[in-house]
Amino acid sequence: MRQESKEQLVIVAEVNNQVAGYVTLLPSASRGPFASENIPEIVVLNVLIKFQKNGIGNKMMDVIEGIAKEYSDYVSLAVGLHYGYGSAQKMYVKRGYIPDGSGVWYKGLQLEQYAQCENDDELTFYFLKKN
Repeated sequence: MRQESKEQLVIVAEVNNQVAGYVTLLPSASRGPFASENIPEIVVLNVLIKFQKNGIGNKMMDVIEGIAKEYSDYVSLAVGLHYGYGSAQKMYVKRGYIPDGSGVWYKGLQLEQYAQCENDDELTFYFLKKN
């Protein structure tokens, strides 16, 4: 339903007729530091384990960034901070994403200095890229 109403766009990568991964774009960020700035946000990028290390993530990013360019000169994303996101963190920096300067976010809210949090999937850091 959200795909049909263009509230989000999902790109699915296939290899030999098998789903290899997917990426989701919100044409306008719904939370975080860019929620009121009409900047698209990449909210999910996932390459299935057996297809990783083959450039599929970068290819999907090429496609989704091209689509994001139709909405804005910028594209944003948030990435988790624990080691499970290490590959994504490195890829985003190599692709030209830079920290937006708003610090760490937890459960969709900017985390205040010295605030308690848990190093789970909800602990994120926002990046921005000129498209």
